[in-house]
Amino acid sequence: MSYRSRLRPMKRLAARVIERLWRPVFAAAGYGLGQRPAMWGSRGGGRILVVAPHPDDEAIGCAGTVLAHVAARDRVWVAIATDGRRARTGRDPQSVAAARCAEAQAAAQLMQVERLEWLGFAEGDWSVSELASRLRSLLEDLAPDVVYAPSLIDFHPEHLKVAHALALALEAAAARRPSNLTIRIYSVSVPLTPRLVNLIADVSSVMPRCRAVLAAYASQAGSIECSYRQRRYSALLQRMSGEIEEFWQLPAEHYVRLHREPPSARPCAFRGLRHFPLTDPLAYLVGSGERRRLRSSG
Repeated sequence: MSYRSRLRPMKRLAARVIERLWRPVFAAAGYGLGQRPAMWGSRGGGRILVVAPHPDDEAIGCAGTVLAHVAARDRVWVAIATDGRRARTGRDPQSVAAARCAEAQAAAQLMQVERLEWLGFAEGDWSVSELASRLRSLLEDLAPDVVYAPSLIDFHPEHLKVAHALALALEAAAARRPSNLTIRIYSVSVPLTPRLVNLIADVSSVMPRCRAVLAAYASQAGSIECSYRQRRYSALLQRMSGEIEEFWQLPAEHYVRLHREPPSARPCAFRGLRHFPLTDPLAYLVGSGERRRLRSSG
């Protein structure tokens, strides 16, 4: 057994201990908040589109909520923009892309979504106009009531670029057929924080199935581990038990205004949760001013 392998169980134990130390901090912060956001709900029969920059972002951001939509008999489509070939796995890009496509299909089956649209653009080598065109076609085919979307509250260049392409697609689709479309921004590793969250979904009851969906992305286990902590921290901040998923819900026009321009080249204003939880609170503190600005942008 290698030295690194022997250290792994110790590192996992240390991570659990550190998270337990942070939990009272998040719980105390939650008591200083105002009114709790609205609770997610569905009457069934809705049309839902989830747009993910990479295979696994849809699971990290809203797998539990997708499971709840399916249980409510909503139609759910998932569109994955890129093939994730640049993930650091030590394998060649083509093999990584094939593996991540297979993982996405397995995750979609576990969520029982109606349709998985594997757009599969080569990560890092695609045009905004082409993705926007494909997303516009999906919007026109499904005519969704709700789109779960990435956003500029992020640091990953592909996430920012996909959000920009989605904004252009929404604008073009609305020009042809206006609608009362709602956008729900989800987070991948950068928390929205209570400053932006206005809708929460209690996913505690579906977490066993949610974990199975997330486990389908075996090649991304490190990134996915952060999402479990984020669901637990979010519940503490909202003075709830268990695990929740958080969203910033806004009209499509507002989303388009925020993302119509190409992503800025300026230094990133945000920080995500890291694999090891030692600095987790920083992900909620860094970028507070930018979140405040975004909240007042509507």
